[in-house]
Amino acid sequence: MRSLARRGISAIGAIAAVLICCAQADAAKRVALVVGNNDYRNVPKLQKAVNDARTMGDALRTLGFEVMIAENQNRTAFSRSLLAFDNIIEPGDTAFFFYAGHGFEISGQNYLLPTDVPAATEGQEELVRDAAILADRIVERLQNRGARTAILVFDACRNNPFERRGVRALSGRGGLAPMTTLPEGVFSIFSAGPRQTALDRLSDTDADPNSVFTRVFAKQLLDPGENLVQVAQRTRRAVSEMADTVGHRQVPVYFDQMVDDVFLNGAAKPGAAASAASAEPPQKVAALPPVAPLKPPTSESLNAPIASFSRHNGGWTVVFSIADPTLGISWRLGDSGEFRETGFMDTLDPRTRKRMPNPSIQLPSDAQAATIEVRYVDALGEMQGPFPIRFEPEAALLRDQRKILDMTATSWLSFRDYNGLLVYYTHLMSYRCAIREARIGIDSAVPDKALKLPACDMRDPVAIPSSATPYLKLAPGVKSVSVELTYRDGSVSEIKTFRR
Repeated sequence: MRSLARRGISAIGAIAAVLICCAQADAAKRVALVVGNNDYRNVPKLQKAVNDARTMGDALRTLGFEVMIAENQNRTAFSRSLLAFDNIIEPGDTAFFFYAGHGFEISGQNYLLPTDVPAATEGQEELVRDAAILADRIVERLQNRGARTAILVFDACRNNPFERRGVRALSGRGGLAPMTTLPEGVFSIFSAGPRQTALDRLSDTDADPNSVFTRVFAKQLLDPGENLVQVAQRTRRAVSEMADTVGHRQVPVYFDQMVDDVFLNGAAKPGAAASAASAEPPQKVAALPPVAPLKPPTSESLNAPIASFSRHNGGWTVVFSIADPTLGISWRLGDSGEFRETGFMDTLDPRTRKRMPNPSIQLPSDAQAATIEVRYVDALGEMQGPFPIRFEPEAALLRDQRKILDMTATSWLSFRDYNGLLVYYTHLMSYRCAIREARIGIDSAVPDKALKLPACDMRDPVAIPSSATPYLKLAPGVKSVSVELTYRDGSVSEIKTFRR
């Protein structure tokens, strides 16, 4: 195995050298690093991770990628493989990173485990952090190299590798944490959802050389005319159905921060797209273009205020959060004109023993994108600011409605017996501006039917048009309905099941 590892490292160096020599400075290229770890020394070995890496390597070569394959990587070899990958990425390239092996979440951060990771026990999280590869750091490296498109695939959501009989291992049920704050131009997909585990096989008689996720994903990736989101959606549906046959819950999850649709095997054919559109309800029901996430203030001050935006029938409420005790808050739109005071609340601030400044302002419903400048008087009487806060109505609406949907997931659907069985989705209609697609499954754990939602109306986003029908008629014997939301930022909700 050591000679195999040495050959793998040598091959990586040779491939990297060839790619560096052959890369054309005037043309963006496709490059990939594929890692598979089976032979762990101190935690349970795996059977299919190396096969998964080889299968993905073959698929990516078919798609025109220059592929580096790294197998059974210890910490040093893993770092060298990443460095070799760094060296072949040039600005504008498409970079693809695939990892199959053990992964582990610690405090919301995901770590990819090299083959020499120690068998840590309770209280020894730092041993794992020091010995493992931080997934977020890989994203940063691809961004720092100027990759225009970065695609990350993690088939690493297996059981807790540190569980051992008679030993209090690191806490965790297996699975990885969601990566919800990816930068622009990054797409990631996990073989299972948060806190779920991924299946290596469906049964003891399952002879497929690949894990359940990789065998599906590699095939879907080669389908012509499918963008990455479509590939991910088809993969999650197929994997979920396969896992359901053996009573296991595994729903791959993806996070999309791409500016444009990305096609790895040819663009969509206009004729096919038109026929598909006529055959089934449109899947992108929110009639707003993609929007960039809200950006934090550009001021370098550690005490710069932040703002939350909430849309209601009368317009916008903007609430400022200021770390320092304040004696007064003022604001203006743009970088000119008079500042306006926010006034005071009938509440005493225990830090200043004075009336608390009102931290909120109102904007009209038709307010356009603008910069809000905020300043405040601190407890010493000195003026701080102004601090710029960017207001983007579409991005603010998306974030606000997404937050509401996440907090009220138990209200997405409701049943009613009225001249038959009805299931209402009024709640989803009310916050449809944050939804790209809503799907339900009737007496099924796999949502496979698209709900028809009205287009988003920025002038009155919560109102439901009188022509809309906010319910479906169901057969009397229906017992449950599952629902899954794809948000406009590309992320996907967990599948929620509602029972009568």
